[in-house]
Amino acid sequence: MREVLKNYSGIILLLSGIIAGSFIGIFFPAAVTYLKPLGDIFLNLLFVSVVPLVFFAVSNSIASLEQQSKFGKIIFSMIFTFLLFIIIAALFTIAAVWLFPTEALPSTSPETIDTGADATWGERIVSFFTVGEFTELFSRKNMLALLIFAFLTGTAVRKTGDSGTSFRQFLASGYEVMKELLLIVMKAAPIGLGAYFAYQVATVGPQLFGFYAKPLGLYYVAGTVYFLLFFTIYAFMAKGKDGVQKFWKNNIYPTLTAISTCSSFATMPANLQAAAKIGVPDAIANIVIPIGSTLHKNGSSMSSIIKIYVAFLIIGENFFDPMNLLLAIGITIFVSIVAGGIPNGGYIGEMLMISVYQLPVEAIPAVMIIGTLVDPLATVLNSTGDTVAAMFVTKISGEKFEEPKDFAV
Repeated sequence: MREVLKNYSGIILLLSGIIAGSFIGIFFPAAVTYLKPLGDIFLNLLFVSVVPLVFFAVSNSIASLEQQSKFGKIIFSMIFTFLLFIIIAALFTIAAVWLFPTEALPSTSPETIDTGADATWGERIVSFFTVGEFTELFSRKNMLALLIFAFLTGTAVRKTGDSGTSFRQFLASGYEVMKELLLIVMKAAPIGLGAYFAYQVATVGPQLFGFYAKPLGLYYVAGTVYFLLFFTIYAFMAKGKDGVQKFWKNNIYPTLTAISTCSSFATMPANLQAAAKIGVPDAIANIVIPIGSTLHKNGSSMSSIIKIYVAFLIIGENFFDPMNLLLAIGITIFVSIVAGGIPNGGYIGEMLMISVYQLPVEAIPAVMIIGTLVDPLATVLNSTGDTVAAMFVTKISGEKFEEPKDFAV
């Protein structure tokens, strides 16, 4: 019993914080005003710790790879896995809305939002992949630009050979330091996440039973089935029955963290820890999971299909027209990449969807509401999908699983 409590102490403490936060949010909603700053402080500390960790982890992993062919194989396997999982999630959701058709009440809200129409597509692409100042790289709002820069930095270190040894050591040392810093910050998780969860329950929770119950119910049922069924299949394909057992055993903490924060970005440390305990090699986990937190989103893929479906119901168009379905899958792939690993980051993807389909103003509030209310489960699918993706990449890239570790980033 003592060993069980030791192994699950983190999960027990986190659950205790979440349960306490839930009760406070339900029975003492006025108190969340005073608790929310605690959650914000924790999330801010977490974000400022994770951003440099992403840079050091990705650049150090690429710089430390010994063989160019090995690096290329990992990257190719990762891209293939991300696209495969996103497309499967989209097709599964299309099948769900076809088998269980639903209707959404048209929105009567007169509100409009700024879609950035003044910016050209060229300007949007530039701002998406790059930033104008070096300091802007280290912002959670520019994660894709940071990942690209980390890739280039690691590649440059590899090409410099012996003359880059000191910088390579700096990257390795920075990675270790930021890993320890993150562990220190995570000790406050039960308090910080409990306070944040109390705020979510007190504010967003009651809307779950509003006008959008049908599409929300469809998403949560389909998402739960996908979570339990397909992640099990992926884990089995990667490592057989042992992979299934280890994945679900070590996926509890990341799942609880994702539900609490609604952030793939904030869940990344827990995913890295789970991957280490499963035996995913560091060279793969340190590339796939950080990049996956931005570019690989099963939940966003499913929510994108649901939102497009509801929008078509509102405007009275046929969602299941072949051309509309093909365009929806294409948008979903891009939306799953665009959506940032921060709370409600899917708004960027929603604006992209609205822009591409040229949806009327009346469809915008419905899409925004659904995007907000599916965020908890979408985050679970987005974030924990990175761990099983790392397992899958290990398999198809020909790498071998290692002995489980206590922690690795």
